Parts: sequence; C-alpha cells; structure tokens
Amino acid sequence: MTFQPPGTREVALIPDTAPFSKEQRAWLNGFFAGLLSASGTVHVAAATSDQQPNAGDDGAAPWHDPAMPLDERLRLAEGRPLARKLFAAMAQQDCGQCGYLCQSYAEALASGAEKRQNLCVPGAKETSRTLKRFLQEASGAGAAIAAQVLAAPPAPADTGAAGHCRERPVEAQFCAAVPLTAPGSAKDTRHVVLGISGSDIRYEPGDSLGLYPNNDPALADAVLAAMRAPADFPVGDKTFRDALITDYSLGPAPDMLFELLSYLVGGARRQKAKLLARGEEDGDAAGYDVLQALEVFGPVHPDPEAFLECLEPLQPRLYSIASSPLAHPGEVHLTVDAVRYDVAGRTRLGVASTFLADRTRCGARLKVYIQKAHAFALPADPSTPLIMVGPGTGLAPFRSFLWQRSIGNAAGKTWLFFGHQHQATDFFYRDELEGFLSSGALSRLSTAWSRDGARKVYVQDRLREAGAEVWAWLKEGAHFYVCGDAKRMARDVEAALVEIATDHARIGEAAARNYVAELKGCGRYQADVY
Repeated sequence: MTFQPPGTREVALIPDTAPFSKEQRAWLNGFFAGLLSASGTVHVAAATSDQQPNAGDDGAAPWHDPAMPLDERLRLAEGRPLARKLFAAMAQQDCGQCGYLCQSYAEALASGAEKRQNLCVPGAKETSRTLKRFLQEASGAGAAIAAQVLAAPPAPADTGAAGHCRERPVEAQFCAAVPLTAPGSAKDTRHVVLGISGSDIRYEPGDSLGLYPNNDPALADAVLAAMRAPADFPVGDKTFRDALITDYSLGPAPDMLFELLSYLVGGARRQKAKLLARGEEDGDAAGYDVLQALEVFGPVHPDPEAFLECLEPLQPRLYSIASSPLAHPGEVHLTVDAVRYDVAGRTRLGVASTFLADRTRCGARLKVYIQKAHAFALPADPSTPLIMVGPGTGLAPFRSFLWQRSIGNAAGKTWLFFGHQHQATDFFYRDELEGFLSSGALSRLSTAWSRDGARKVYVQDRLREAGAEVWAWLKEGAHFYVCGDAKRMARDVEAALVEIATDHARIGEAAARNYVAELKGCGRYQADVY
C-alpha cells in the first residue's frame, strides 16, 4: 500500500517484505494512511504488530545525562519504543562526533536510514554492543517498521558546508604544539595552534574542532609484525600499512576481531576468543587493543582484507576550541593532554593527542571541521555575568569566552574556577589569566590545587566555600558553565550547586534540584563534558 498526498512523491508504507502477516500489514497500512491523511506527516518509530507507534512513550528523556551509568539509563528506557532505547544507549553528550545528536542518531538507526552502529565514540564498545543487541532483538521480533514516510529521520550533519561537518573536512595548517605544563608535571598538556586562513570555516566561542588523526606508524608496524603480513599488500588504492595508519582504529579490539580469531586458533584460546566475541570479557581482556589481541592469540596470520573488515574505522576526535575568532583571526587554538599510559608492559598512546604532540611537523596539512556547539555558547547579552568551571583542559572554551568578551569590551562580570594538581607545574595560561584580571575582563579567579596540600581540594570545593557569593551571582542572572570530565567532575560540580541552592535559598534538596533543572531548561546552566 502507498500513500501520496497531493503534490508529494509516492511514499511506501509497510513493504511486503516486512515481518508481518497479510492482515497485520493491512491494519498497519490503514492506520498510518489515516494518520498521514489527517496531519500530512508522521514520524514512525519502532512498534510491535499490536502496538501503535510510540506506544508507552511520553516523549521525555530522563536518561539524557552523560554522568548517568548505562545500566541506569537503560532501566529508564524500559518499555519505550526502539528508537528511545537506542537513544538511552548513546553516550548522552550530544557532541556531534557521530554526525548526529544522540537522539537523531538513535532515530536514524531505528528507521534503517543509518546502518553504522559504531559511530558513538564516547560510548565506545559498551554503546555499540548495546545498539547491536537492541537492533537484533527488534529485527528478530519483527518490531522495527522500516517504512519510509514523509517525515524522515533527522539528517546527519554531512549535509553541511565544507569544513562544517565530519563528512566534508577541509585542510588546516599545523603551526605549533607548545607545552603548557612545566617539567615535573604528571601531565603533558599542549597549546596547539592550527592555521585556517583560506579554509572558509567559521566558528564561535563554545564550538569544537573535529580532527582526523593518523595512528602511530610504529603501532601499525607492530601489528604487521604480529601478523607477519607484508606492509605493501594492496588494499584498495593503498598499501596495508598505509590503511592501518590512516583508516582503521587500532584501539579497543572489536568483537568481530575476536570472532575472526576464534576461527584461527584452537583449544582454550578458541573458547576465550568466542567469549570475547560475545562481549563476555574476563579480567584484563576488556582492555585488549588490536595489537594485544593479536599477541595474546598469536601467532595468527589472517588475510589482510579479512582482518581490516573486522576493525572499526578511525574516527575523528573533537576538541573544545580555546581561541576567539575576534582575538585570533585565521587560527584555531586547542588545549590538549597528550595521553600516554602503560598496559601489559607497553606504552599506549592517545591517537589524536600524541599525533598532535609528537608526530606532526610544522606546516603539515590536517583534515579538520567545525562542530557547532549544542547549547554551549556565550549569552547574547554581553552584560550577563558568567560563572565558568573548567579544571584541566576544561579551561579551553573559557579561554575562548574571555578573549571574546575582552576584545568585545563586554560589561558582564566573569568568574573562573580552575583547578589542577600543582600550581607550580599545571597553571595553564597563567599570564593570560592574570592579564584578564588586571584588565577587568576576568572579575574573579578561584583556583584549586589538588596535590599541593595535605587535603585534596577540587573546583567543587571552591564553589561550596564561595557559596553565598555564587548564589548572589545566580540571583543576578549569571549563566553557569562547566567543562570537563562528565563522569566525576561535572557530576560533583552539579551536586555542589544543588547544595549551594539548598543552603542559601533555604529550600529542600528536591526543590534545589528542580532549581538547577530550571537553569538548564532556560539555558543558564550549560555543560561541555566528555
């Protein structure tokens, strides 16, 4: 059955191949045709043969919180349609790294418009496994209606202009990666400068930069050695080695790789590979990367093309922009922790961070794009007070805010909470921040150094200590911003704000949580977390 409103293309509703009986298809076709006739559009979500679309769904998304554990999010989505369950499985960061937002990616998967189940980089293997399970269950139960209707799922960002979506990156010139941390720091943090003159990309404070990195060539060589594979084996228009460096993730070993390995080995190794392929990790196996998987189950010699088909694509990485288009025309600045850590006697490297810190030379051309901020931006009124909480590299967007407000002579007060381990080695952009204090662009700076005293002090502790003044700023209409770790810091900062509202507004905890929720709802509490 088809439905074609006047002036529109013909739209197939329930195809004959859908997993329903003739009578069920007839009922569903009639139901959807009636909806389309009445409203002109309808969004079809997952439904069983005895349910209307979206049955059991109130439209709310209480799980949309990046600090909430996955199992808790999934419990909140129980009984909801397929698209809503998929939504709950996402990382909840709305980072745009997948080319969608969390909800629109879920809807695209549920409708069949998007086939790739591994695009949620922050959610990693945990999310992709959950998506696969839900989609398999839906397919097996005949629960997913794949009809194409007038109201298609939200389009991914690849419809955007060049340089403003992940599918159409442009080139930027690598200029520098200057250390921000002093010798003796436990971190290696870099101030990265990229030239974008002539690229036609534009950004605003609060936006992020997507960057396509390359894998460490030494890691690719180690993978080749573990497989005893020729580096020059042709794969499409590239060699096997080049494909490993530029196109495929060599990080966490995918389930499909363990599936392949289970066919190449025997005995106890075979059984272990089968368990890992089903997501049943044992001990340290959960942390295997591609090279470690090859070493643990080796020696193995899979066909290069079959091996590559088991790997995930190398995804772009997103970084909060630390520069201002007014203060730094033709440039984009980033604040990047170079990630290095030891596992099983081998140093593992953050793909993009060490690509920038160690492996890219001045003048190199990199593929980048701008990811527009989702509800993280300066207020339209420059007189609005700002409270900014950004420990570590979370300072990046607030450096952008301060430069933008400084150049624009904004009248609004600004208060920055910044923290790290040691003042002597980890005080990022200290000269600039002190300059902003002197000029008045920064009204107040509160710092927290967690390893400088007998007691660990964090930014949320400084918030509580200044609770009365923080509350006074909020009563004046200040916007509250937090940037950094979603699982711990951002959650603790929100808890501190709830305590401040409880203590200084003299209200109960439930009312204080409602107050913070209201701040979020009206755009006065904004988070850029990862």
